[in-house]
Amino acid sequence: MPKVSFNNKNALFFPALKSAVEEYFTSNNIKKTGNWKLYLKTAILIPVAALLYFALLFISMPAALAITLCAVLGFVLASIGFNVMHDACHGSYSTNSKVNETLGLTLNALGGNAFIWKQKHNVIHHTYTNVDGLDDDIAKSPLMRQCSTQKWVPMHRIQHVYVVLVYAISSFAWVFIMDFVKYLSRKVYTTPLQPMKWNDHVIFWGSKALYLVFYIALPVALVGWKAWAIGFATMHLVMGFTLAIVFQLAHVVEETEFEVVGADAKVIENEWAIHQIKTTANFAPKNKIISWFVGGLNYQVEHHLFPRISHVHYPAISKIVAAKCAEHELAYHCIPTMQGAVVSHFRFMKALGAKP
Repeated sequence: MPKVSFNNKNALFFPALKSAVEEYFTSNNIKKTGNWKLYLKTAILIPVAALLYFALLFISMPAALAITLCAVLGFVLASIGFNVMHDACHGSYSTNSKVNETLGLTLNALGGNAFIWKQKHNVIHHTYTNVDGLDDDIAKSPLMRQCSTQKWVPMHRIQHVYVVLVYAISSFAWVFIMDFVKYLSRKVYTTPLQPMKWNDHVIFWGSKALYLVFYIALPVALVGWKAWAIGFATMHLVMGFTLAIVFQLAHVVEETEFEVVGADAKVIENEWAIHQIKTTANFAPKNKIISWFVGGLNYQVEHHLFPRISHVHYPAISKIVAAKCAEHELAYHCIPTMQGAVVSHFRFMKALGAKP
């Protein structure tokens, strides 16, 4: 595992920012964890997903309607991941750790694994954001070239076209391949996986088995192979693309920066918080509909600086973050619309596809 550290010795930005954010919560007597807004989302999204699932299995309907509902189910499952699972796995859903642990298992219900995801996302991605050689989120080479330090191959010339399919099938790969690669290799890219307790192993295999039962065996028995295959593919394509594009817009755009690490140890000449500012971007902050469905992940700057604060507070603290960035002469990356962020991402991927 490459060793990377940050120059935090004379850190000025984050202590000042953290103090201002703490003052916001203290003066307003607000908890940093979720509130009724988050609980309402949970009460809406999970029952809607269950209703769609049972409707598709037990109610006879035209094929076009069934396919549409499968697509909606994929989108709703992604939104459960953004809103419920994401906050819970970061420990920001509730002050009760058991509530966080239980709701974090909604990821297992989507086909993933909470234990592995916490190390991949919470520990590695949030510490070494956009560091080529450590951040598993940008470790898709040679299929995709996501930063200039990654190897170029001729097929990258059209990567801005075929990445749409890559994103769409990403949840297939996650559920059926990548989790097992990480589990069996005991590594997340270049980082050793933390030791798993016996119950972690039981949950891994048990939830994977239940996924096969509820998403494959039972639907095939009730609606047949053909209908299941079309519906299952539709659900995953929508869920995969939705999950992938939201996270790509936060880090792999023209506005963000990247670092690279090789075999030798490296010191990044910024404090950790400034590294997060440079490698992360917000998008569509004023669009309340997008904010609702993506669980505040369009406020990715705030999330990377304060991952243990629930996303329901990000709109408020974003004003504090932006002000402190201006005070410390740091560029606060914020793309006004989702359309603008999508254009920036694909334009960036096209530029990276050109032969160096």
